[in-house]
Amino acid sequence: MLKEYIDKLKQSYELKKDIIKQRMREFEEVYKLGDSAIFTELCFCIFTAGSSARSGLICIEAIKDIILTGSASEIEARIINKHRYPKARAEYIVHTREYFNREWNFKIRDLIESFNDRLELRDFFATNKGIKGIGYKEASHFLRNIGFKGYAILDIHIIRSLYEFGIIDSPNPPSNRSKYLAIEEKLKEFAKMIEIDFDELDLLLWSNKTGEVLK
Repeated sequence: MLKEYIDKLKQSYELKKDIIKQRMREFEEVYKLGDSAIFTELCFCIFTAGSSARSGLICIEAIKDIILTGSASEIEARIINKHRYPKARAEYIVHTREYFNREWNFKIRDLIESFNDRLELRDFFATNKGIKGIGYKEASHFLRNIGFKGYAILDIHIIRSLYEFGIIDSPNPPSNRSKYLAIEEKLKEFAKMIEIDFDELDLLLWSNKTGEVLK
């Protein structure tokens, strides 16, 4: 059964690899655009948490002109009927923006580059009380979307795929850091076994479940 899954996965990869590689290049370009673009990507991930990538894109489009200056009430007004939790997400974004302004003078790229350890970098975004609305999954999502590699985005689609392949024993998302790291390592081993780039495999599995290669 696993061989059948792998064969289908490789066939799917051949069909999608060009657009997947294009997406990976686009992620790297975001980081080059600087702090505002990086913060916008973080806000996208805040919107995506508990919702969907499509919803995140719609919300970012709705607030793009006020993302750096708008109040929580102004942001909320823009995303009502576009997100399940407009009030909470608006508050998360303003809280996070104020944190970066207050503690880091909004120099987010300098902050990121101050880390030498990739796991510590993700821990910072996943556990920092100044950054509201994301955990390990969305911290990984954020870092991948600004061009950093080696992070698994273990959303429900990826978890279900790994469970179906027999790579993990439960279809439930990891509930803590150690479980997240353990599943991430299994995904890396699986990617190596089937000879598909780890970061590209993450996008491939997600797209096979959703029908889209988004972000």
